[in-house]
Amino acid sequence: MPHRLEPAPDVVRRLAAIARPLPDSYEEDAWTGVRWRVRKRTFAHVMVAQEGYESSYRDITGDPEPRTVLTFHATGDELLALTHAGLPFYRPPWSPTVVGLVLDASTDWTEVGELVTESYRCRAPQKLVRLLDRAGP
Repeated sequence: MPHRLEPAPDVVRRLAAIARPLPDSYEEDAWTGVRWRVRKRTFAHVMVAQEGYESSYRDITGDPEPRTVLTFHATGDELLALTHAGLPFYRPPWSPTVVGLVLDASTDWTEVGELVTESYRCRAPQKLVRLLDRAGP
């Protein structure tokens, strides 16, 4: 089995800059990669999908190359739009509200910020969502 690749430190730093300021959020090492959580509920997870390890991204696309992917939660029209957009978005089969996004040189980090923040809103208790709403953009 090949050595497990981890996301590049600069990608983790960029995601942390988005996720850590959200009320009561925290970062931790996941079974692979890094995840951000609120009250033990994951709202963002970055990892490298690679050959030799189970990966919904690889199962869906057949892509043998290692790719850095972010998973997050979405609901409603946003979920519908993202799951039908095609790559770089994809729909993992293990949760009805999770969307995956391939992170690469063409990634729109403003959009990633919006998606991670909305994912937080999906997972956080309403009390914390209200704090976020009061804080403004």
